[in-house]
Amino acid sequence: MTAASPAAPTLRDVLAAQHRLAGQVVRTPALSHRELDDATGAAVVVKHENLQHTGAFKVRGALNLLAADDAPRRQGVVAYSTGNHAQALAYAAARAGTPCTIVMPERPNPLKERAVRGLGAEVLLHGATFDDARAHAQELAAQRGARLVGAADEPLLVAGVATATLELLQQAPDLDVLVVPVGGGSGAAAACLVTASLAPHVQVVAVQSAASPAAHDSWRTGALVERPNRTRAEGLAVGRGFALTQELMRGRLDDFLLVTDDQISAAQRLYLTGARTVAEGAGAAALAAVLAAPERFAGRSVGVVCSGGNAGEEELRRALDA
Repeated sequence: MTAASPAAPTLRDVLAAQHRLAGQVVRTPALSHRELDDATGAAVVVKHENLQHTGAFKVRGALNLLAADDAPRRQGVVAYSTGNHAQALAYAAARAGTPCTIVMPERPNPLKERAVRGLGAEVLLHGATFDDARAHAQELAAQRGARLVGAADEPLLVAGVATATLELLQQAPDLDVLVVPVGGGSGAAAACLVTASLAPHVQVVAVQSAASPAAHDSWRTGALVERPNRTRAEGLAVGRGFALTQELMRGRLDDFLLVTDDQISAAQRLYLTGARTVAEGAGAAALAAVLAAPERFAGRSVGVVCSGGNAGEEELRRALDA
């Protein structure tokens, strides 16, 4: 890695997060769906984080950060996000009584933007991409003396997110493989952290859109790289690698796959028709990877993280036409 990362969380941090979050998050179901098994040739177990508060897994990390660290509650928080990190932090800040400002790229998913505003956060639209929003949020936090909460290089966020993997291992202890979508990488890093200690037999496979491959290329090259950021799956729309999540993935990740946006849309369609499940693009990416590489997953018990369900109307229409 070419940049220093904050100290990585440990399993003890994850267990502490689980204790803090008791009663604050949904213990989301891990379910099998016959039509997904038929389509993939695998025994698929879906961790339905689309049923979590705010419709996505990231609220686990935001709640943990604000519960464990007094500084953000005092200073107020500023974040940058394409949507789910924004909703998570706005939700946690509202519960903590903390001022919250979110910088989103221009033309965000309208469902996610409305949700963030509805949670009482100040929303500023800036730039065309996640990375443009990130730069503006950094400037804004410095001007206001607020705590900038990044989407990935935050140990308390990763520890909170990791509670989803803890739950899944309890719900489906016989998994062979766990497939996790990657934008900034907190979910995959969290899965690596937990399985390394509690289920070393489980292979962890990350998946990202080929239209925004920065995390994939960072992992492959061993350096934090920037790449074009063109995916329409906004939860995966990140243009650079992050030090902390890359460090955790590098030590444990079995493989990192790329899928196309059209393959993601096809997986969203299968979720809708085969599992009666609404998955946003990022939430369908893990299933897309299993569908795209049947020779790798067929005949195995495969956990897939449906990381979010905040799909807009246009996205769902595209999926039904896939």
